[in-house]
Amino acid sequence: MSFNTSSRQLSKTDEAPEDVPSQEVTPLDSPEAGTPEAETAETETAEASVPEVEAPEAEAPEADPAEAEAPEAEAEADPEPEAAETPEVPEVPVAKAPETETPEARTSEAKTSETGTPEAESPGAEASDVDAPEGEVTPRPRRWRRVWDGWREKYPVAARVLAWTTTAVALAVVVVALLMPTQADKFRLAAFVRLPVEAIFGAALLIVLPRKPRIAVAVFAGLGLGALTVVNFLDIGFNEYLGRGFNVVLDWSLFSDAQGYLQDTFGEGGALGIAALAVTLVIAVLALTTMSVIRLGNLAARNTETATRTTLVLAIAWVTCAALGVQYAEGVPIASEHTMQALQFKAEQVRRTLRDEAEFAKIAKKDDFANTPPDQLLTGLRGKDMMITFIESYGRSAIEDPVMAPGVDATLTAENKKLTDAGFAAKSGWLTSATYGGSSWLGHSTFMSGLWISNQQRYRTVTAGERLTLPGAFKKTGAWDTVGVMPGIQKAWPEQKFYGIDKLYDSHKLGYKGPKFSWSTMPDQYALTAFERLVHSKKHDKPLMSTIILTSSHQPWAPIPELVPQDQVGDGSIYNAIEKAGKRPADIITDSTKSKQEYGKSIQYSVSSLINYLVKYGNKNTVLIFLGDHQPIARVSGNHASRDVPVSIVAKDPKVLDKIADWNWADGLQPKQDTPVWKMNAFRDRFLTAYGSTPAP
Repeated sequence: MSFNTSSRQLSKTDEAPEDVPSQEVTPLDSPEAGTPEAETAETETAEASVPEVEAPEAEAPEADPAEAEAPEAEAEADPEPEAAETPEVPEVPVAKAPETETPEARTSEAKTSETGTPEAESPGAEASDVDAPEGEVTPRPRRWRRVWDGWREKYPVAARVLAWTTTAVALAVVVVALLMPTQADKFRLAAFVRLPVEAIFGAALLIVLPRKPRIAVAVFAGLGLGALTVVNFLDIGFNEYLGRGFNVVLDWSLFSDAQGYLQDTFGEGGALGIAALAVTLVIAVLALTTMSVIRLGNLAARNTETATRTTLVLAIAWVTCAALGVQYAEGVPIASEHTMQALQFKAEQVRRTLRDEAEFAKIAKKDDFANTPPDQLLTGLRGKDMMITFIESYGRSAIEDPVMAPGVDATLTAENKKLTDAGFAAKSGWLTSATYGGSSWLGHSTFMSGLWISNQQRYRTVTAGERLTLPGAFKKTGAWDTVGVMPGIQKAWPEQKFYGIDKLYDSHKLGYKGPKFSWSTMPDQYALTAFERLVHSKKHDKPLMSTIILTSSHQPWAPIPELVPQDQVGDGSIYNAIEKAGKRPADIITDSTKSKQEYGKSIQYSVSSLINYLVKYGNKNTVLIFLGDHQPIARVSGNHASRDVPVSIVAKDPKVLDKIADWNWADGLQPKQDTPVWKMNAFRDRFLTAYGSTPAP
């Protein structure tokens, strides 16, 4: 009987890799030393990691591959050297070419000697034959795998360090993705040092699955985890800028507005670069989470016993902490269900959004003033020149924040004195806006329609209908001409009909020849001057109802225009030097304190521009209503700031303010801390009622 050496032997080397015992074996049926056969065998032993006996080609038929791969233990079972006498010599398999068997032997050796340790895993470990039937011949490794195995044998310590590091990174990626907060102010170490129940369930599932299902589940889980991470980043951004999380149903349409904002702020090249970076990061997150889950799943499968014990211990710890309510700090439990809760919240958000569409459509059809006859609308304001003016991002924080308030309050006091000296009086209150940090059109539509327009779906619904708006009510009487001055409108605006505006002056119709100030197409002082030149100074058969939206206080608040002598405004060319001398968005956008300071200056500029216009061009019949559309972003207004904005009514005729005496608003341009706060959608009905409108649903 002849004996074959195992195809899983180590090559003859002076050193064996660490943690791998030497397995050098001398074949019992090798030819005697000095013969040509012996020389051939020695040559093959030196070149290949597994020596195999070469038999004469003419005498030895090819043996069954399964016999060629027989385990070494079988070779050692019978110590009797009968190679010279046995007639079974022809059954010795024909040796494979060195270049074929060498990588197979090395690959097999590496797996056999290192199975069960993290350092055995390489980037190609996902394709290992761990779950293959014993004795099955593995395919020839790819070139990169042979190179990697060779490097790992040459530098075993570095290979182990790299393997451990890669595993640690994969574990960190999964844990961070599972525990990531959705608000920037909640990022702290305690938030990430918890036990995520989703990881425990996932580990238990991956341990018991066979290889192919395990890989499929790991890929699916990794992609899902990556998608959830991307949504978490969107939540962080939306909470930072809009004071709310990302709505997976409605908010995709806002990306086009965001792209326009980036172009206006950083230029076309900068916007394109930011967009490309965002897409790259999304792809990187999806790839990283997927590869991390696959790696951890394969590691658990190769170390089933250890992984099972670890998972069981963590599960017991999680249940114990959950039952006892153990917390690092208030609101930060050790036993975490963060991802499950986030998914439940998003699912409920989708359900609420879909339900809200039908419910809001019914609400929008109910209007207490829809059927009021024209002669019973706004009878207390007949003959008055009306101005409704929105100041971009003019929020309560501008008046109360310790960084911004000193400058803004001083401006309000000074401008109120100008009004008093010119014979005007004012009353001011608070309104709670339907939006925060942006989406100004939601604030505009809420104020003028009397409906709570808090998302894009509601906005589309109401603007597609025939709801009576404040400008529309003035138009319906037939006693006013309605005009819109909106320098922020840069393209077609079909909402003009919904609002009841007869004539619209957008950014293209105001004759401005100066530079843009980041997002703002023109300074407020110029927009008001153009309104006077093109509209207000003209003779009219009827008084005007003018809706004006000022934009100089729009983020990023750099550069900010400056007031210039009224007779020098001209076509706006004078602002070229001011824009060039101003700060750049990059100078302040990452610094909260600087952003607050510049925001405060922009509010001062807008308020001063408006009051200067009113004092210069207003008369005894002028009535001005001005307010903010929303608070500035959280980085400026502060985390968890209210959504309140100031609102003021200014007039020379004392009867105008007498009609709202029961509103208990504060005198002057600055509402007090205890001044009543209304929801913004309540203003329309209160205003129509106060000035002589009779409800007729």
